[in-house]
Amino acid sequence: MEAEVGEESRELNNNVMCQLADPEGTPLGASMYLPQSVGTKELQQMVNKLLNNEEKLPYAFYISDQELVVQLGDYLHKKKVSVEKVVTIVYQPQAVFRIRPVNRCSSTIAGHTEAVLSVAFSPDGQQLASGSGDTTVRLWDLNTQTPLFTCTGHKNWVLCIAWSPDGKHLVSGSKSGELQCWDPLTGRPSGNLLTGHKKWITGISWEPAHLSSPCRRFVTSSKDGDARIWDATLRKSVICLSGHTLAVTCVKWGGDGFIYTGSQDCTIKVWETTQGKLIRELKGHGHWVNTLALSTEYVLRTGAFDHTRKQYSSPDEMKKAALERYNNMKGNAPERLVSGSDDFTMFLWEPSVSKHPKTRMTGHQQLVNHVYFSPDGQWIASASFDKSVKLWNGITGKFVAAFRGHVGPVYQISWSADSRLLLSGSKDSTLKVWDVRTQKLKQDLPGHADEVFAVDWSPDGEKVASGGRDRVLKLWMG
Repeated sequence: MEAEVGEESRELNNNVMCQLADPEGTPLGASMYLPQSVGTKELQQMVNKLLNNEEKLPYAFYISDQELVVQLGDYLHKKKVSVEKVVTIVYQPQAVFRIRPVNRCSSTIAGHTEAVLSVAFSPDGQQLASGSGDTTVRLWDLNTQTPLFTCTGHKNWVLCIAWSPDGKHLVSGSKSGELQCWDPLTGRPSGNLLTGHKKWITGISWEPAHLSSPCRRFVTSSKDGDARIWDATLRKSVICLSGHTLAVTCVKWGGDGFIYTGSQDCTIKVWETTQGKLIRELKGHGHWVNTLALSTEYVLRTGAFDHTRKQYSSPDEMKKAALERYNNMKGNAPERLVSGSDDFTMFLWEPSVSKHPKTRMTGHQQLVNHVYFSPDGQWIASASFDKSVKLWNGITGKFVAAFRGHVGPVYQISWSADSRLLLSGSKDSTLKVWDVRTQKLKQDLPGHADEVFAVDWSPDGEKVASGGRDRVLKLWMG
């Protein structure tokens, strides 16, 4: 009898009280004893069962921001986690598809006669545009990897470009404050230059496709201190958002229909878009706000398009598909915003919930130049002039890892569609691909002759584009 009791208590000692929870912290079912021999395979089966998923979905599991890749017992032992307390295991849905890391330059395309300042793939990943100091926008043929159209009309450097989420328009903004809409199928301008801003354009963001389809409205930010909403069909500025006291450095049109502007006046302002009324101000930064990112940015950018390459027959069908993608991605959580500043810090906000930041993110030693949420919203990456890229938890804002390897300021970052890989471009003339799971460098991509100003990973995951001071556009493949 005693022997049996001994066996039983030993069995219990081998079990750990665990609580499964989603990334927002919502528990899934009751907490339960799990054997220490449990691994990700068993956990996947449990989560799929508890969620009643008809199709089995892949999940990754985390204990306090560290991915569980071994058996539970080994992990707890290695990390010296107390088994006296309930261990929370966070499950994160993973993309069903996998993106191959890019590892070679497939072509170097000349054409621009000055530095390439921006590159952007279309929402379906089938077209590529670039803007340059030579005052032109160029469209490139991705099949033949050659120049397709040179779009002329700007009189000054083209600083930023943005595709509409339905892929029907491309807008460019210049150093002299003018904007131009282009037809990507012909490379021709749609109407005259759009004027209204008095100084250079710092950002362009389209109204999301799930709110309006076909896409018509976009918002621009400028060094002149204003942001403006434009109607591409009416070809004019319909609302001026004024209230910042210094240059507006960045702008995002959110999925809830609000516009967010970041400024050198250290504030972020939130606007509604029917009359352009200021709804709230987000304060906290001690210096210029340089960059903003939304947790839903990837689905806002790609609208109805996903890795299945489905075609749509009407704007209504597109709007419906875009709304479904947006709702799936967002879940029940509020849309999150992250801001990066010259004060070396970042703030994580939930603007629809509160005007106070959810958390302050510190660790960079120089200004934060670019921030970007992963497509699934689970991670935030930040690029800084301190030569590092940092990875943070996209829900809590907690620091996760620093990616070091660049020997110059990091200018721009971009995510792979499956949220597993991160790309960075730097003043040191290289691109680097980082693996989020191992938190290590996956691929070093030298090849540019000078600073890399712009990088983008195509939404279909197959290609990376980069451009910089050496005037060439490079395409990279897996």
